[in-house]
Amino acid sequence: MRELLDLFLTFARIGGLTFGGGYAMLPMLQREVVDKRHWATNDELMDYYAIGQCTPGIIAVNTATFVGNKTRGVIGGVCATLGVVSPSVVIISIIAAFIRNFAELEVVGHAFAGIRVCVFILILNAVIKLGKSSVKDGVTMAIFLAVLLGSVLLDASPIIFVILAGAAGFAAKEIQYKNGKGAAK
Repeated sequence: MRELLDLFLTFARIGGLTFGGGYAMLPMLQREVVDKRHWATNDELMDYYAIGQCTPGIIAVNTATFVGNKTRGVIGGVCATLGVVSPSVVIISIIAAFIRNFAELEVVGHAFAGIRVCVFILILNAVIKLGKSSVKDGVTMAIFLAVLLGSVLLDASPIIFVILAGAAGFAAKEIQYKNGKGAAK
Protein backbone atom coordinates (compact mmCIF):
# COMPACT_ATOMS: atom_id res chain seq x y z
CA MET A 1 0.00 0.00 0.00
CA ARG A 2 2.86 2.36 0.80
CA GLU A 3 4.40 1.83 -2.66
CA LEU A 4 1.07 2.65 -4.30
CA LEU A 5 0.80 5.85 -2.27
CA ASP A 6 4.39 6.70 -3.24
CA LEU A 7 3.51 6.20 -6.92
CA PHE A 8 0.43 8.41 -6.57
CA LEU A 9 2.22 11.18 -4.67
CA THR A 10 5.29 11.16 -6.91
CA PHE A 11 3.21 11.47 -10.06
CA ALA A 12 0.90 14.02 -8.42
CA ARG A 13 3.96 16.16 -7.68
CA ILE A 14 5.19 15.73 -11.25
CA GLY A 15 1.74 16.54 -12.66
CA GLY A 16 1.28 19.51 -10.36
CA LEU A 17 4.68 21.10 -10.86
CA THR A 18 5.10 20.68 -14.59
CA PHE A 19 3.87 23.30 -17.00
CA GLY A 20 3.85 22.70 -20.73
CA GLY A 21 2.69 19.11 -20.97
CA GLY A 22 4.43 15.79 -21.36
CA TYR A 23 7.60 17.04 -23.02
CA ALA A 24 8.25 19.60 -20.31
CA MET A 25 7.91 16.99 -17.58
CA LEU A 26 10.65 14.75 -18.99
CA PRO A 27 13.44 16.27 -16.85
CA MET A 28 11.36 15.79 -13.72
CA LEU A 29 10.43 12.25 -14.76
CA GLN A 30 14.10 11.42 -15.34
CA ARG A 31 15.04 12.76 -11.92
CA GLU A 32 12.18 11.11 -9.98
CA VAL A 33 11.60 7.86 -11.89
CA VAL A 34 15.10 7.02 -13.14
CA ASP A 35 17.62 8.72 -10.85
CA LYS A 36 15.87 8.88 -7.49
CA ARG A 37 13.46 5.93 -7.31
CA HIS A 38 14.91 3.58 -9.97
CA TRP A 39 11.46 2.58 -11.16
CA ALA A 40 12.74 2.53 -14.76
CA THR A 41 15.99 2.94 -16.63
CA ASN A 42 16.62 5.90 -18.91
CA ASP A 43 16.19 3.63 -21.94
CA GLU A 44 12.88 2.32 -20.58
CA LEU A 45 11.68 5.87 -19.99
CA MET A 46 12.58 6.73 -23.60
CA ASP A 47 10.64 3.68 -24.78
CA TYR A 48 7.62 4.70 -22.70
CA TYR A 49 7.82 8.19 -24.19
CA ALA A 50 8.03 6.83 -27.73
CA ILE A 51 5.09 4.51 -27.20
CA GLY A 52 3.18 7.28 -25.41
CA GLN A 53 3.76 9.54 -28.42
CA CYS A 54 2.15 7.17 -30.89
CA THR A 55 -0.69 5.80 -28.76
CA PRO A 56 -3.95 7.63 -28.09
CA GLY A 57 -3.92 9.89 -25.08
CA ILE A 58 -1.63 12.33 -23.37
CA ILE A 59 2.08 11.47 -23.27
CA ALA A 60 2.38 12.24 -19.55
CA VAL A 61 -0.59 10.02 -18.70
CA ASN A 62 0.63 7.18 -20.90
CA THR A 63 4.13 7.37 -19.43
CA ALA A 64 2.81 7.42 -15.85
CA THR A 65 0.65 4.40 -16.65
CA PHE A 66 3.61 2.48 -18.09
CA VAL A 67 5.86 3.28 -15.11
CA GLY A 68 3.16 2.44 -12.58
CA ASN A 69 2.32 -0.80 -14.37
CA LYS A 70 6.00 -1.82 -14.46
CA THR A 71 6.42 -1.02 -10.78
CA ARG A 72 3.23 -2.45 -9.22
CA GLY A 73 1.14 -3.97 -12.01
CA VAL A 74 -2.28 -2.75 -13.09
CA ILE A 75 -3.09 -1.13 -9.73
CA GLY A 76 0.27 0.70 -9.89
CA GLY A 77 -0.64 1.96 -13.35
CA VAL A 78 -3.98 3.23 -12.06
CA CYS A 79 -2.35 4.96 -9.05
CA ALA A 80 0.34 6.64 -11.15
CA THR A 81 -2.22 7.74 -13.74
CA LEU A 82 -4.56 9.18 -11.12
CA GLY A 83 -1.59 10.90 -9.52
CA VAL A 84 -0.46 12.63 -12.69
CA VAL A 85 -3.95 13.83 -13.70
CA SER A 86 -5.32 14.86 -10.28
CA PRO A 87 -3.42 18.16 -9.98
CA SER A 88 -4.46 19.17 -13.50
CA VAL A 89 -8.11 18.47 -12.80
CA VAL A 90 -8.01 20.55 -9.61
CA ILE A 91 -6.00 23.40 -11.18
CA ILE A 92 -8.13 23.53 -14.33
CA SER A 93 -11.32 23.56 -12.27
CA ILE A 94 -10.04 26.51 -10.22
CA ILE A 95 -8.78 28.39 -13.30
CA ALA A 96 -12.04 27.79 -15.16
CA ALA A 97 -13.94 29.36 -12.29
CA PHE A 98 -11.86 32.55 -12.36
CA ILE A 99 -10.36 32.87 -15.89
CA ARG A 100 -13.01 35.26 -17.17
CA ASN A 101 -12.13 37.71 -14.43
CA PHE A 102 -8.37 37.73 -15.10
CA ALA A 103 -7.70 36.70 -18.71
CA GLU A 104 -7.75 40.27 -20.00
CA LEU A 105 -5.22 41.59 -17.49
CA GLU A 106 -1.91 42.60 -19.02
CA VAL A 107 0.04 41.07 -16.13
CA VAL A 108 -1.55 37.66 -16.84
CA GLY A 109 -0.42 37.89 -20.47
CA HIS A 110 3.13 38.70 -19.35
CA ALA A 111 3.10 35.81 -16.88
CA PHE A 112 2.04 33.39 -19.62
CA ALA A 113 4.77 34.75 -21.91
CA GLY A 114 7.35 34.01 -19.22
CA ILE A 115 5.92 30.55 -18.62
CA ARG A 116 6.11 29.78 -22.37
CA VAL A 117 9.81 30.69 -22.43
CA CYS A 118 10.45 28.51 -19.38
CA VAL A 119 8.57 25.58 -20.94
CA PHE A 120 10.63 25.94 -24.12
CA ILE A 121 13.87 25.71 -22.12
CA LEU A 122 12.61 22.68 -20.17
CA ILE A 123 11.69 20.94 -23.43
CA LEU A 124 15.05 21.86 -24.99
CA ASN A 125 16.85 20.46 -21.95
CA ALA A 126 14.86 17.23 -22.23
CA VAL A 127 15.66 16.97 -25.95
CA ILE A 128 19.38 17.39 -25.27
CA LYS A 129 19.30 14.69 -22.57
CA LEU A 130 17.30 12.38 -24.83
CA GLY A 131 19.73 13.00 -27.68
CA LYS A 132 22.76 12.15 -25.55
CA SER A 133 21.28 8.85 -24.46
CA SER A 134 19.59 7.92 -27.76
CA VAL A 135 22.13 8.76 -30.47
CA LYS A 136 24.72 6.10 -29.73
CA ASP A 137 26.30 5.23 -33.07
CA GLY A 138 26.27 5.97 -36.79
CA VAL A 139 22.97 4.19 -37.37
CA THR A 140 21.11 6.09 -34.68
CA MET A 141 22.71 9.34 -35.89
CA ALA A 142 21.46 8.62 -39.42
CA ILE A 143 17.95 7.88 -38.09
CA PHE A 144 18.09 11.07 -36.01
CA LEU A 145 19.09 13.21 -38.99
CA ALA A 146 16.50 11.59 -41.27
CA VAL A 147 13.70 12.16 -38.76
CA LEU A 148 14.89 15.71 -38.05
CA LEU A 149 14.93 16.61 -41.74
CA GLY A 150 11.67 14.81 -42.40
CA SER A 151 9.87 16.52 -39.54
CA VAL A 152 11.15 19.95 -40.60
CA LEU A 153 10.48 19.55 -44.33
CA LEU A 154 7.33 17.39 -44.36
CA ASP A 155 3.92 17.84 -42.86
CA ALA A 156 3.57 14.24 -41.69
CA SER A 157 2.20 12.70 -38.53
CA PRO A 158 4.74 11.95 -35.77
CA ILE A 159 3.39 8.41 -35.78
CA ILE A 160 4.79 7.90 -39.29
CA PHE A 161 8.23 9.04 -38.12
CA VAL A 162 8.11 6.75 -35.08
CA ILE A 163 7.10 3.74 -37.19
CA LEU A 164 9.71 4.43 -39.87
CA ALA A 165 12.45 5.06 -37.30
CA GLY A 166 11.54 1.83 -35.49
CA ALA A 167 11.62 -0.10 -38.77
CA ALA A 168 14.97 1.47 -39.70
CA GLY A 169 16.46 0.60 -36.30
CA PHE A 170 15.19 -2.96 -36.59
CA ALA A 171 16.48 -3.35 -40.14
CA ALA A 172 19.90 -1.92 -39.23
CA LYS A 173 20.23 -4.29 -36.27
CA GLU A 174 19.23 -7.26 -38.44
CA ILE A 175 21.83 -6.31 -41.06
CA GLN A 176 24.49 -5.96 -38.35
CA TYR A 177 23.51 -9.33 -36.89
CA LYS A 178 23.62 -11.08 -40.27
CA ASN A 179 27.04 -9.57 -40.96
CA GLY A 180 28.31 -10.85 -37.62
CA LYS A 181 28.70 -7.37 -36.12
CA GLY A 182 25.64 -7.43 -33.87
CA ALA A 183 25.18 -8.97 -30.48
CA ALA A 184 23.08 -12.06 -30.03
CA LYS A 185 19.36 -11.39 -30.23
